[in-house]
Amino acid sequence: MNADDARALRALLGTRPVGALGTLHGGEPAVSMVPFVLPAGAVQPVIHVSALAPHTRDMRLHARVSLLVMAEPGAGVSPQALPRVALAADAHFLARDGADHATARAAYLARFPDAATAFELGDFSLVALQPVSARLVAGFGRAHALVGDALTDWLRG
Repeated sequence: MNADDARALRALLGTRPVGALGTLHGGEPAVSMVPFVLPAGAVQPVIHVSALAPHTRDMRLHARVSLLVMAEPGAGVSPQALPRVALAADAHFLARDGADHATARAAYLARFPDAATAFELGDFSLVALQPVSARLVAGFGRAHALVGDALTDWLRG
């Protein structure tokens, strides 16, 4: 992957506010929309979820999830050529009294200040998504797979 494609795809994680979260729900695939943030210098996207949401229960039962983040469709761009990042990740619920929680909370609220009231509700949790692999598509015929150190390095930008 060339440096321009790597930078553009990494920028999706910093500019797009929502992604499609894939979970296993009762043995069937399920997809829901989630706001997310990738804190500066971090490799784990963070989501803030309610215990009432089916995807939260799904993640507690099966930690492996996927997160798809796509570029905004534009005029004259084929849907198959839309830049996108698909991460396979393990969901880790952050303990409210941990340092990771405080850091993730600050990053989440910096991106989504309107979510402050949800942090006062007892049924919401922050979840860090620890990537295990990524499928990156920079455009038609420009797909790449990353794992291990290459994935970590790319996520850190």
